[in-house]
Amino acid sequence: MGNALKTALLLGALTGLLVGLGYVIGGSGMALIALVFAGVLNFAAYWFSDKLALKMSGAREVTREEAPELHSVVDEIATLAGVPKPRVYIVENESPNAFATGRNPEHAAVAATTGIMRILDRRELRAVIGHEIGHVKNRDILTSSIAATIAGAISYLQTMLMWGSLLGGGRRDGGGNLMIAFVASIVAAFAAVMLQMALSRTREFAADKSGAEYTHDPEALASALGKLHNGVQTRPMQQNAGSEATSSLYIVHPFRAGAGLSNLFSTHPPVEERIKRLRRMAGYVDIQ
Repeated sequence: MGNALKTALLLGALTGLLVGLGYVIGGSGMALIALVFAGVLNFAAYWFSDKLALKMSGAREVTREEAPELHSVVDEIATLAGVPKPRVYIVENESPNAFATGRNPEHAAVAATTGIMRILDRRELRAVIGHEIGHVKNRDILTSSIAATIAGAISYLQTMLMWGSLLGGGRRDGGGNLMIAFVASIVAAFAAVMLQMALSRTREFAADKSGAEYTHDPEALASALGKLHNGVQTRPMQQNAGSEATSSLYIVHPFRAGAGLSNLFSTHPPVEERIKRLRRMAGYVDIQ
């Protein structure tokens, strides 16, 4: 109940930011439009986010004959977790990663890159699929998709206001109001990123815990996370519109880690902290 309440509050805060930004831009009329817009975004995210995520990542559904080991592992972990078996997809990409999508356990999909299939052994692959099915069972994908669409709308408004202030900010008739709205949009966009980051990081830790419990093997997930983190540093995904939009879904951040603020504002918690928590679950008490 604690996580569910926290998620509801975070999504409510994001919606409130969008409505508040609408009010700053155009008063109560624009605030109402923003509220309706948020409702439309939530509806679209509920019904279509899985299809969009799979399409943007270039995922291809595979049969049991095409990917027997992956199907076998997904079968096993879905049974252990007590959920219907998700559809199984492969992403032709040598960067090692995986993600899950779908609005509920009955309409879910799990996707793995060719890179992850190459570097993980079966035990580690079981742990990764456990993490992803943890997301499915906890219904994290839906809430993350809704958060991403609302945050994206705030970012889009902020971009429009930026260009409006640059092109029309110097006019006497309303230029000051436009600049105020632009500054407010920057604050709203920053707050949206922070709220989305808090939601995503909370869910990653929860999915790590769920996956470790399904497999009874937290050390395997710790080992897999270490391999995936190093693998992404060697073979990061190419950054484009599709990969940027789906980056928060992956088990590890799909781009090469930067330094300083780039890590601070990542949607994923530090891999080192995730590994530390998993090894504590495995019984390693004296982790530095």
